[in-house]
Formats: sequence, structure tokens, C-alpha cells
Amino acid sequence: MDLGLKDKVVMVAASSKGLGYGIARQAALEGAKLSLGSRYENNIRAAAEKLKNEVPGIHVHASILNVADPVSIESWVSSTLKEFGTIDKLVVNGGGPPPGTFDEIDDLTWHTGYENTLMSAVRLIREVLPVMRRNRTGSIVTVTSSSVKEPIDSLLLSNVFRAGVTSLVKSLSFQVAKDQIRINNLVPGFFDTDRLQELDQRNSREWRISIENVRKINFDKIPMGRYGDPDEFGKAAVYLLSDAASYVTGETFIIDGGKMRTVW
Repeated sequence: MDLGLKDKVVMVAASSKGLGYGIARQAALEGAKLSLGSRYENNIRAAAEKLKNEVPGIHVHASILNVADPVSIESWVSSTLKEFGTIDKLVVNGGGPPPGTFDEIDDLTWHTGYENTLMSAVRLIREVLPVMRRNRTGSIVTVTSSSVKEPIDSLLLSNVFRAGVTSLVKSLSFQVAKDQIRINNLVPGFFDTDRLQELDQRNSREWRISIENVRKINFDKIPMGRYGDPDEFGKAAVYLLSDAASYVTGETFIIDGGKMRTVW
């Protein structure tokens, strides 16, 4: 199937590694032009070079991006437009807020989680919409968390703010459809990323068991019996970004190896 992504300009936030890199890699394999953004310059430059080596001839633009900083977001979008002249697709992504229960989270941490998770999505989308509206086409995918469907005990900030992103996407889908702009959520389950490794280490300490046993407990909860690979997530995201999903908007898709038991 031709996904129609060849030479399309795809912006992927937080794309130096993990799920963001998995999405960028799959978009590159489809022939897209990439604008990558991440907080650390060395990491995003290395990710860009890795993609160029794997997909010769690909056009990759790499920038420093702090999703909690509106000026940084504006700069990333402006540099993308200067490099490519347009924006066709956007992936809203970012590192998850820190773990913690209600009693462990102070006001500053609440505010930081709000800026990093909810307002980053608002600002990223707001910056690209004028271009997409002028073009009367565009696609946006937000990467959220399984916590939007089934709250996770140790991830209260994620439960609260990622649910807000999901509501934002559903509400916005009605408003931008007339401009032929689509926006959808992708909900990852357990994918083998640095973020998940950090959570496994936290659980290992709290439960006083080995990392291997933590993983075994998690694998037993997943019908497919393993963590997902970021490339598997990337393929789902690229489908939603592409013309192959031209009649899909305002939806929330779960990619979790069958773990979630919630029907809705």
C-alpha cells in the first residue's frame, strides 16, 4: 500500500529516541521529509544522522526543542517552514511526567506536568494549524498513554494531563474537519523504551524484586506476552498520518498487545 507520504513534511516532537524515533524512522522509510525536535542537541543530531545512514537521500532537519517552552516551539516550527516551506503532518509527543502518587506531588510538580504534557500539545498544535488551514489539508497525531483509558496508580500526573490531551483532540477534531485537517490520539501500552525501563527500575526498588521479575509480571498481563517494539508503534502512527487514513479523525487508538480490558 502506498501511504502517500513521499516528500510530505512530517514534524515529530521528542524524536531522538523511543516512540518518537520509531515514528520518525517509519516516516523516513515511506519517503517523508522530516523535521525532528528534541531537548538535547547531541541526541537529535545523532538521531538525524542515524536516519540518513539508514535511508540514503532522505531530507532531515533537526532542531533543539523544549516542548514546555512556547518560544522553543515557535522556533522549531519557524525553522521547519524555512527549511521546507510547508508542514503536512505533526506528531505531538514528549517525555512523560514524573511518576508519583497524590501525596508525593507538590504544586511545582503539578505545574511542570501541566506545561510539559497538556500545554505542550496545545502550543504545538496551535503553531501548525495556520499552515494546515491555508493548505486545506493536514494530519496530527498525539502520543498519549494507556493511563487515559485505565489510570495507573504511580502515574497520577500522566492520568490527569494526558486525559486532557485526549479531550482536546476530540474537541478539536470537530473544529478543524471543515479545513480537511485530521487529528487522532495514539495510546501506547508497554513499549521497550528508556521511559519504560525507568518505570521498571522504580517498581523493582518498590517491590524489592529484580528487573527480570518486574518484566515477567508485566509480560503476564499482556496477551502477546512481551513489550512492544517502537517500530511497531511507528507503523501505526504513520498509518494515521497518511492518506490511507483519510476518513479517520477524532479517534483514540490503542496499541498495547491486547493488554487493555476496557471496552470503550
